[in-house]
Amino acid sequence: MNPAKINELFDLLRAACARQFAFNPKRVTAGMRYVGKEGHGKDMVHVFRDAGTHSQIVLQSTSAILREKHGDKPHWTEAEKAHYRSSDAEIEAEIRAKEAELEFIRHSPLYLDHRTQLLAHYKDWPGYQAGGPNPREAARALIVALGAAQDARLAAFAEHLGSSDPEHLAHLLLAPCHLELEAVRQTTDD
Repeated sequence: MNPAKINELFDLLRAACARQFAFNPKRVTAGMRYVGKEGHGKDMVHVFRDAGTHSQIVLQSTSAILREKHGDKPHWTEAEKAHYRSSDAEIEAEIRAKEAELEFIRHSPLYLDHRTQLLAHYKDWPGYQAGGPNPREAARALIVALGAAQDARLAAFAEHLGSSDPEHLAHLLLAPCHLELEAVRQTTDD
């Protein structure tokens, strides 16, 4: 489907969700992804899915329907609905908190000490080293090894970010890599 048509569908989705569920249109724009069409003729609907939770919204003409269940998993918990009802100020506060978190990670001793090692697992990085694990696996292995060694930098990193889960910490540790890769792409595109 062409981007103009998808934008029209998002306009309808934002309006329907604001009217029917008091969802913040900015949250709908940021959180939902267009999946595609289902059905035929008058029964055709457009399906949108939350990027993080995979909860779905079905758009039928100008009405939105929350899919409370998809397969065996329940969706659209009260907490998730409340998240979509966030005010503009709450959304802005979340963005500022994420930016502060990213700045902390970018300047943390843990990231700075392992930056080159982490970036070497990305194919787009000039110092890419082929044959190793993917970036997520490499970061997770690093976190596990540093945890076993009781590394003080990892302990401070984990405490500041409020997590001890190696998967989550690996995800956070890789976040600045994506910014650096984007900067490299922009210089090569110019």
